Amino acid sequence: MNNLCDECFYNTLDEESEEYFCSLTLDEDEYAKLLFENNSQCKYFRPDIGEYGIVRKQN
Repeated sequence: MNNLCDECFYNTLDEESEEYFCSLTLDEDEYAKLLFENNSQCKYFRPDIGEYGIVRKQN
């Protein structure tokens, strides 16, 4: 799952701790399910299209 997280839109850098975390808003049950499932595919994964991704879609 870590490889998916590296390329995910919700992977956010915390500048104070200099660590990445998942910024997806989940309730406690959803978060526990995400952590303990053995699936290699995260159902919340959304690819990060970069800063200019929106502009590319408009052209």
